[in-house]
This record gives sequence, C-alpha cells and structure tokens, in this order.
Amino acid sequence: MLLFALVFSGCARNKAGRQPTDSSAGAAAAKAAVAGEVSRVNPVGRFVVLSFPPDQMPVVDQPLSLYRRGSKVAEVKVTGPQRGNSIVADILSGAPEAGDEARAD
Repeated sequence: MLLFALVFSGCARNKAGRQPTDSSAGAAAAKAAVAGEVSRVNPVGRFVVLSFPPDQMPVVDQPLSLYRRGSKVAEVKVTGPQRGNSIVADILSGAPEAGDEARAD
C-alpha cells in the first residue's frame, strides 16, 4: 500500500511541475519527426506521391529530403493535394525512386 501511495504521489508531482511548452517549439518538433516513403514517381511531371503514417503528415510547402539506403538522393517540397495518408510533392532536385524514405531535415 505504501508503494502504491509513493508511485502516485510522484506522478502527481511530475504532472504539476511541468512547464508549459511553446507551441512553435512543438510544431518544429513535429516537423522534425516526419518520416514517410515515396510510393510513386512521375519524372515527366516532376512530382512524387508520398505516403505517411496518419500522425506524421507533413504540411503544404514543407521541404523534405529523400534518402535511399541512408544517402540523400533528392529534395522535394510538399504541394498537395492530400488524399488519405498520401500527399503530392514537387521534385526540386535529384532522382527519387519508389521506396525512398522522406524525412524533414
């Protein structure tokens, strides 16, 4: 019973002692966490279709780097439209391929 009381008193103290977070810092952290995958490439139209987990969808105008086997191979800029877990991005440089990893730098 004493252990139970100590655990919950510690949890209450940690929650009460938290500092409010800056919303812009939270947005920057969310952008840094973006990680998706190239699902389609249209080299003629110079765009890619990117797939992301629902909680990691990038925002329009966000620049992303594309990586293949750990090496940066292209840069894109998210333009939309978005459908479900997929979104379109314009190719700025490089030669992306399906399966490349998309990450925010």
